[in-house]
Amino acid sequence: MRTYIEEQVAQGDYSSISEYFRELVRQDQKQRAKERLETMLLEGLNSGNATEMTVQDWEDIRQTIRQRMNKHQDTI
Repeated sequence: MRTYIEEQVAQGDYSSISEYFRELVRQDQKQRAKERLETMLLEGLNSGNATEMTVQDWEDIRQTIRQRMNKHQDTI
């Protein structure tokens, strides 16, 4: 495995072994995000008949987004 990684770096695809591993992590994160989105979409499709959004529904969504943004800002 080490030889393979060193070959990837030697071919110029990556400037270092660390860069190679960072790219692997990024690819894994993207794949997992895609899988989560796919799961959520399927859950939505299988959740039954659609209902019209109310003003309260939109406000709840806005509040959830605000909370997530604040939580994200706290981690920076």
